[in-house]
Amino acid sequence: MRCAMESQLDPATAAISRTPWTHLLDRALGASRRVPTMLSLQEQKLYYWLTAFWAQGAGEIVDLGCFAGGSTARLAEGHQAAGLASGLHAYDRFTASENAKQGLLYKNGVPHFDGEDILPLARELLAPWQDAITFHRGEIDRMDWDCGPIEILVMDASKQARTMDRMAETFFPSLIPGRSLLVQQDFLHWSQPWVPVQMELLSDFFVPLAHVPRDTIVYLCTSMPEPSVLKSRRTADLTDAEMFEHLKNAQARFAAGGWRLTEELEEMVLGLLLNPGKRAAHQFKRR
Repeated sequence: MRCAMESQLDPATAAISRTPWTHLLDRALGASRRVPTMLSLQEQKLYYWLTAFWAQGAGEIVDLGCFAGGSTARLAEGHQAAGLASGLHAYDRFTASENAKQGLLYKNGVPHFDGEDILPLARELLAPWQDAITFHRGEIDRMDWDCGPIEILVMDASKQARTMDRMAETFFPSLIPGRSLLVQQDFLHWSQPWVPVQMELLSDFFVPLAHVPRDTIVYLCTSMPEPSVLKSRRTADLTDAEMFEHLKNAQARFAAGGWRLTEELEEMVLGLLLNPGKRAAHQFKRR
């Protein structure tokens, strides 16, 4: 879908709706291809394209949910190719359970190691871009941001409604109206319906530019919600009935704009129906 505001955007931002990253060759990802990731190939190319071709250095690049560095590596490779002076910030607990290590790391060539601490691994994997990256270790919803404007904000740590609300209150006020992009990595993940609900609640301040399979939606920040607005539009305390209403409104909004997301959003409605009152992805079960 082409953004309704496209005629008002700079050419590079207007191009986002035309998904130019899909034309990149796989080898454009360079050294970042060696870093394990859960991103689809299209999502990997999006991250690289955003920093290599779209970003202007107007603010920092922030990755909320770095894990072992897969998303950060793609952002960093593009950042390096573009010669940007801005910094990259990788946020995570930097821990991994044995199941996560088996399923996401070892099968992708990472040698076996003891314990749950993966910060040393992330530093090793991201060594080619270390000069540009600042690591922030801890619970993201308990951390602050004081490093200036943010040009690209990647949200990949919205596994609970409460923590997502807190991250929005911390990082959204540093977005640049008319310039900053918000990348909602889990927007269409069936077990996280609060993500589209959040964006529906904030539809006065963000417009969607592109869907990148599997689950990603890229938004442009058009104006900045006041902190009081962000607090008043938290998702964690919504009733299921309110969640359903906002999901249906999101379905209608995307359908009216020509986006083909009805099936994915309906799956999120079903997920909520099967898991009443749940506000954490790990609590969601398919029955």
